[in-house]
Amino acid sequence: MADKARPAKVMIRRHTVVTRITHWLNVLALSLLLMSGLQIFNAHPALYWGAKSTFAQPWLAMTRQDVAGAPHGVTTVGNLKFDTTGLFGWSGKEGLREQRGFPSWATIPSYRSLTDGRRWHLFFAWMFVINGLIYWLWGLIGGHIRKDMLPNRAQLKLSHIAHEIVTHAQLKFPKGDEARSYNVIQKFTYLAVIVVLLPLMVLTGLSMSPGFNATVPGLVDLFGGRQSARTFHFLSASLIVTFVMVHVALVLVSGFWNNIRSMITGRYAIEVEAPAKGETA
Repeated sequence: MADKARPAKVMIRRHTVVTRITHWLNVLALSLLLMSGLQIFNAHPALYWGAKSTFAQPWLAMTRQDVAGAPHGVTTVGNLKFDTTGLFGWSGKEGLREQRGFPSWATIPSYRSLTDGRRWHLFFAWMFVINGLIYWLWGLIGGHIRKDMLPNRAQLKLSHIAHEIVTHAQLKFPKGDEARSYNVIQKFTYLAVIVVLLPLMVLTGLSMSPGFNATVPGLVDLFGGRQSARTFHFLSASLIVTFVMVHVALVLVSGFWNNIRSMITGRYAIEVEAPAKGETA
């Protein structure tokens, strides 16, 4: 009986130059957008629904409160209250704490400045929008979105989707020819991010701009008022952060260097069955 040979590794081209450049620019823009956005949030660390701030009824708030004569950070979500001393509301090292929503290490700039936070946010918002438009145009013209992002008929079968969910939960990742393209879970997730979450974040951000409100006054009404738009902006950003955390975790467990190399050089290694010893290919 012929001995079974180990699978051979073959290098394939997975990402184009434009995809790789726009990916890393997105990493930069989104990171600094998040950190400057937290600086802006800290100017009033509470969220509301509707057109106006109902100060007595925020659905989320990060505040400092005195408990038994000592200051504590308290985060309120609806009717729930959490002691978040040292992180939210009353943050910093023991003896050097200050009242602020998010801690200084999570914001740009680290010192408290609404003006500077807005400047950083606006600059990287434009970088993000322009970079996103380049990605979309290139993906549509080059066929990347149609060929690589849209699920095919076989992938849309419920049995196939269920199988992918189970294998993902078991941390079993595709090999061989299956690794040449995105699976249906990846496609659904990426489409949800680039078609729903990212545009929602941009539109809710624009709806909070006084200048844009004067030009397109109906946009803020679409989201139920300025405070609702601010809430949707915060929630969409939170979901994007959650996506990034899961994405990074999967990059680590499915082959860190192989995934990073593919997004730097475009080359991705897949395993293919090698002919058994004593056999010819």
